[in-house]
Amino acid sequence: MTAMTTICFALAVVMTAAGSVRADRVRAWRHDFNPSADELPSSTFVAGRAVFFVLAGIMAFQGFQLLAVSDDVSWSDSELTKAVQGATTALDARSYFEIDSVGNDIKSMIEDEVVQHGGGDAPQSGVDAFPADTNTAKDADYTIKADGAKAAFCMHVKRTESKDGGYTPPGVAGGEGTVTIPEYELAATVDEGEC
Repeated sequence: MTAMTTICFALAVVMTAAGSVRADRVRAWRHDFNPSADELPSSTFVAGRAVFFVLAGIMAFQGFQLLAVSDDVSWSDSELTKAVQGATTALDARSYFEIDSVGNDIKSMIEDEVVQHGGGDAPQSGVDAFPADTNTAKDADYTIKADGAKAAFCMHVKRTESKDGGYTPPGVAGGEGTVTIPEYELAATVDEGEC
């Protein structure tokens, strides 16, 4: 996409330069190549200039459109920094019911929170939270990266069992359930760099 953007802006510059050439210069070039050619009226040069400037404007507009599209599909370092800070604040002291005992629910929560706190200009995807190999059920680190951003962050998440216990859904027959879904509270902090 960067190459297409560069080509659009380069073409805009070339079209502007072509439209800026004086009529007497073009007449001299034509006379050098074909001395017997008929003289072109000044209105032809005015029309040619208008076409070149319109094309230059179209190419510049397309270049800016491509820049906007490029910004919408990739994260910048500042967008990721802001989003990770907001996600850390949102996850700190949050309670949740454990659905996935492997810990993928925390990974998904981190990715969702970062995307949510990215703001209106940030992409709505492309965030990954990579769990560290040394993670335990109570203490885990996740390296957060995003497509297009060079920055990386290490989110440290401590998980403690809630004092409220968990949630026991009713049984099939409407009586007391036999399975309790544990509830946990999170404490999250973040540092720059990979874990």
